[in-house]
Amino acid sequence: MSQTTKRSRKGQTKAERRAETTEQILDAAEYLFSQHGLYGVTLKDVAKRVGVHHTLVNYYFDDKDKLFDVVFARRAKVTSERRMNALDLYEKECDGKPTVEGALRTFLDTDLDLYIEGGEGWRNYAALSAQVANTPEWGAKMMDEHFDPVVLRLINILKQALPGCSDEDIYWGYHFVTGALMLTLARTGRIDKLSNGLCKSDDYAAVKARMSQFMAAGFKSICLERAAAKS
Repeated sequence: MSQTTKRSRKGQTKAERRAETTEQILDAAEYLFSQHGLYGVTLKDVAKRVGVHHTLVNYYFDDKDKLFDVVFARRAKVTSERRMNALDLYEKECDGKPTVEGALRTFLDTDLDLYIEGGEGWRNYAALSAQVANTPEWGAKMMDEHFDPVVLRLINILKQALPGCSDEDIYWGYHFVTGALMLTLARTGRIDKLSNGLCKSDDYAAVKARMSQFMAAGFKSICLERAAAKS
């Protein structure tokens, strides 16, 4: 721990020092997990990044799995609550007449704004979320636990916006939306290479300007075409 950090801790209460240390550990772990995954990081790695002895990290967190759970839950709570509140407001303002693009913009843009405005910590969390979402063994359970309520709220609004669309098509539509979102949050750099630098994988503002419109067109195309085929 640096001398500057040590000086800044003078005058703090024990609870304040504990909270500060906890946040430092969580930030360090979040970065490392986002880069190397759950199995590529040890508590010693986290301690080294914080600049403390590994026994201090062990004192705060019994094991790596517990640390990972707390790291993920810390921001999952924030993004879920923000999106749920935004969907509540959207549903109220649309007066029972939601649109597909309006619902998707509310859901996606509220989340993307966190990655645009929230700094590198939020971008690390975005990459971590993409990893968790694509880990069948235990990741799906974590996504279910933290995000099912807000996802189901979005789906219910989409059903209102597409009254003639089958539930099956709406669920598949959401599946494609979340797949595109997770690939975006992963920041793999692939689009940078494919476009020779024209597009950048960390340009969330460019994603925000396009994703909802693109996905809404997909929903409408599938639902309208399949509904017409049935008639």
